[in-house]
Amino acid sequence: MTTRSARASRASAAALLLGALFAPTAQAQELEPRAYSNLPMGLNFLALGYAHSKGGMSTDPSLPLTDAHLQIDTGVVAYVRAVDFWGRSGKFDVIAPYSHLSGTALVAGQPRERAVSGPSDPRFRLSVNFYGAPALTLDEYPAYKQDLVVGASVQVTPPWGQYDASKAVNLGTNR
Repeated sequence: MTTRSARASRASAAALLLGALFAPTAQAQELEPRAYSNLPMGLNFLALGYAHSKGGMSTDPSLPLTDAHLQIDTGVVAYVRAVDFWGRSGKFDVIAPYSHLSGTALVAGQPRERAVSGPSDPRFRLSVNFYGAPALTLDEYPAYKQDLVVGASVQVTPPWGQYDASKAVNLGTNR
């Protein structure tokens, strides 16, 4: 076994062991493809998206909501800026969704119907690559060959979306 493959095997075993130890307390995450890819510094991106969901939904277990049959259509506008963090690449994202929700459910055993449109909760995310993705200019970027990248991000989702305290189903999460 070569030295490089021995190190990779030890690193894999250590990651597996840590995963097993912390699995009971681990939290789920959202990870989009290429979230930590290197980008040329100073670039700005505008993204538009659309999502359609239909059927049952998972809700807060404390809500007296059962048998939900909902349809949610969401449009998203996002702004992304590539930034330089002391020689490491990173990015800042602002994600603003607008949704339309309609459907039926049982609330405390009583049938209810709801149709609502409005903003959902926005997201603000700051990502930094700690290893393997240096901050590059647009001229340096074509020669860069990506390998292992280690990064982290912090996302804040303020409860600013549409919310009506008298309703069990809302677009925002302000509780």
